[in-house]
Amino acid sequence: MARRKKKSRKNSSRNSVLTVAIFLVLCAIIVMAWKRLPNDENTHSSVAHAPSSTMSGESLLRVIIPDTIPSQIVDYTGMTLSFNARRHTPNWVAWELTGDETTGTVKRSSTFYNDPNVAGCPETYDYLYSGYDRGHMAPAADMKWSADAMKETFYLTNICPQDHKLNIGSWNNLEEKCRALAQIDSAIIIISGPLYLHPTKEFLGDNRVEVPSHFFKVILSPYSEQPSAIAFLIANSSHTEGLQKSATSINNIESLTGYDFFSALPNDVEEELEAQNDFMKWNRYITSNKRKTQKRN
Repeated sequence: MARRKKKSRKNSSRNSVLTVAIFLVLCAIIVMAWKRLPNDENTHSSVAHAPSSTMSGESLLRVIIPDTIPSQIVDYTGMTLSFNARRHTPNWVAWELTGDETTGTVKRSSTFYNDPNVAGCPETYDYLYSGYDRGHMAPAADMKWSADAMKETFYLTNICPQDHKLNIGSWNNLEEKCRALAQIDSAIIIISGPLYLHPTKEFLGDNRVEVPSHFFKVILSPYSEQPSAIAFLIANSSHTEGLQKSATSINNIESLTGYDFFSALPNDVEEELEAQNDFMKWNRYITSNKRKTQKRN
């Protein structure tokens, strides 16, 4: 009986060691398998290393332009712009638009202003009887969240001579789509400006404000589940082709202007986003999600 009891204790000890070893192996397998599971960052977007929500909108508003282009950087309440004192128009105007900002209650201003702090800023009378609208690059309707921001969109540093039918047509339509997109994606980055693709033939007023041949707008949704981007190149004419035919890639706008947009993005992300040019997908995304938003409200 004594031997049997001793043998029983020995077997019990071996079984305990074996049980512990099997348990540790199973734990190691579970941990390794858990580490291999895709995390949220990888499943949210098809874009590798998508921009973090902690990336500041300010860093995405920076535009690098050639040194040969006259430029005075002006920081306003709701927008940042580069002003060209030779052409008397902005090189570019950049702003971040959030969904909340689109529902502001500030009433639209109707008075245009000269900004005395910016060299080369035209006067309001330069546009009188010109046949052109004072076209906003950053629209007043995007600044309804602040009286100061609203007023500053009427500084002539943010204005270009624009064909009237374009201003109330395709250009206005694009601005409305941007506001709808901001409501869907929580925040977007917009950069807009004039282009002079042909020798300038028209000048307005005593200050000889140059009339652009085209306008561009680049739009980035950096914080959505699937980051996206698109650009538009629109002729300054009443005979516009519509937004679908005006859609292009940011890469194309960069090649036409020599500008570098969104350089703060990781290189692989920047390359992928700036090559995108799918208007149908972009427009369908806005339309379908806008309907869902309206139903919820």
